[in-house]
Amino acid sequence: MSPLSSSLLNPRLSFSLKPLFLFSQSSFAPRKFQIPRQFVSAKRKTFSALASEQSSATDNGGRSGGGGRSGALSPSPVVEEVQRIDVNPPKGTRDFPPEDMRLRTWLFNHFREVSRLFGFEEVDYPVLESEVLFIRKAGEEIRDQLYCFEDRGNRRVALRPELTPSLARLVIQKGKSLSLPLKWFAIGQCWRYERMTRGRRREHYQWNMDILGLPEVTAEAELISSIVAFFKRIGITESDVGFKVSSRKVLQEVLRCYSVPENLFGKVCIIIDKIEKIPIDEIKRELNATGLSEEAIEELLQVLSIKSLTKLEEILGGAGEAVAELKELFSLAEKFGYSEWIQFDASVVRGLAYYTGF
Repeated sequence: MSPLSSSLLNPRLSFSLKPLFLFSQSSFAPRKFQIPRQFVSAKRKTFSALASEQSSATDNGGRSGGGGRSGALSPSPVVEEVQRIDVNPPKGTRDFPPEDMRLRTWLFNHFREVSRLFGFEEVDYPVLESEVLFIRKAGEEIRDQLYCFEDRGNRRVALRPELTPSLARLVIQKGKSLSLPLKWFAIGQCWRYERMTRGRRREHYQWNMDILGLPEVTAEAELISSIVAFFKRIGITESDVGFKVSSRKVLQEVLRCYSVPENLFGKVCIIIDKIEKIPIDEIKRELNATGLSEEAIEELLQVLSIKSLTKLEEILGGAGEAVAELKELFSLAEKFGYSEWIQFDASVVRGLAYYTGF
């Protein structure tokens, strides 16, 4: 029987050990190469066993043969620690299994269809932006709400908490190559490390529609019209939701009457934006801390409580720019057919850094 008989081979090695043929220099006749017995009887061995054999095969001077010291440099067994993984997503985030993904896709499709119906083009921006982009807009305190860190290039970056700063960055980058007016929309994933409330997670999606380069109030009228069209498409009526409308110019005119410096306007707006969040006495204390007189504070709060455009006109007069623009907006709402969806509320103050003020 051939020394390579399969009965002599370890089954695990039989797929790779094959007869080797050498050619004689004199006759070129092939002859079988006799494989050493230790190869024929090879068995699978563990790493520890191989290490022990290697240690036994060499002694002090690295000489091979018997007589070596046993047990030298035998590696300790490897112990793997198994850590239990929480199968829930990180706090403030969520999964979208098929039943939820179908609903999200349905909703996002309506976002896109309405945007295109009104002539908007879709854009997108990096989820990761420079941290200073958001600090420049909202101040250092925004850092507490950011998922921010330093990357391997020692650059301070953050997951975007909103889309508008990225929009402004891209418009500045493109510069004069853009033709105005510009109508863009985006649907983006955003991140805010803040206290979660009902319906508000740390990870959320934002639908932005922006018009740039159109100074007339018709831009605001068109945006409100597009949102109303969206609600109607998904079965929501004016009895379910509504829009509060105001203008920052109302506050500017009130503050101008009391000779409040222009540089305090931003601080006052930030305080006013808290009216529905903190007690009115706290609002007064914060306004007083900015340097406003008691008389100016009382007058300002009186104006902010107005819910009628007619009443506002009685106080500020009809010649002011704020009142004129608001009247035009409500007139356009009548023409667009959504006047029942909106109401005037002077206390609404948003969009200090980029928007026109409505």
